[in-house]
Amino acid sequence: MDVIEFLKEKERSLKTRITALDLKGSSSEHLRQLTYFISHSLNNTLNNAWVSRIKLFSEQEDEQAFQGLMNPKVISFYRNWQDRLDKEVFVGEWMTVDQARIDSFAGVTGDQQWIHTDPARAREESPFGDTIAHGFLVLSLLPYLTDTVDPDKPPYPEARMVVNLGLDQVRFPHPVKCGSRIRARTTLKSMKPGKRSLDMVNRIQVEVEGSKRIVCVADAVLRLYF
Repeated sequence: MDVIEFLKEKERSLKTRITALDLKGSSSEHLRQLTYFISHSLNNTLNNAWVSRIKLFSEQEDEQAFQGLMNPKVISFYRNWQDRLDKEVFVGEWMTVDQARIDSFAGVTGDQQWIHTDPARAREESPFGDTIAHGFLVLSLLPYLTDTVDPDKPPYPEARMVVNLGLDQVRFPHPVKCGSRIRARTTLKSMKPGKRSLDMVNRIQVEVEGSKRIVCVADAVLRLYF
């Protein structure tokens, strides 16, 4: 909601609430005078030159973003998703990270460090009291955790193809102990339309069940082709 619509909505809300009140006598007269004063002030604000410039600048920014675009599907997608910017757009299902999964990842990558693969030693010597998942294992699970790899329910059905361009600002603030259940939450951070594609940045945060701690945070950069 832009500034113009926000002010108009406040005016409508105020009038509705005041109309609903059943006041009599001088209080009612004072209330009507107050209503007129606030409504008059809002109207003056909406007609103010600087407010008009805000709307004009917003329209100009849209035009600049779409300048040179030939594919109407790109423009349509951008406009449909614009109101989701800085909002959470996905919460995944819980997934258990067990020792078998950790060992499989260690076997594939060659990272056999004992804090991941030796439960007995980890219980004796590790400050975590158990084995922990590799940070890169958690990172590799992001496509699954964000439910973006199921061909039967693509996250962006309007796009004919989605390409992973990489990750920004990857961090592992806390370890994932063996046996923990984790899930991902996704927030849309930015979009940049192109001639036949659109670049999207999603902030992905992985959390552990029963804890407020975030175990992985990364900005995933995607390119959607239309």
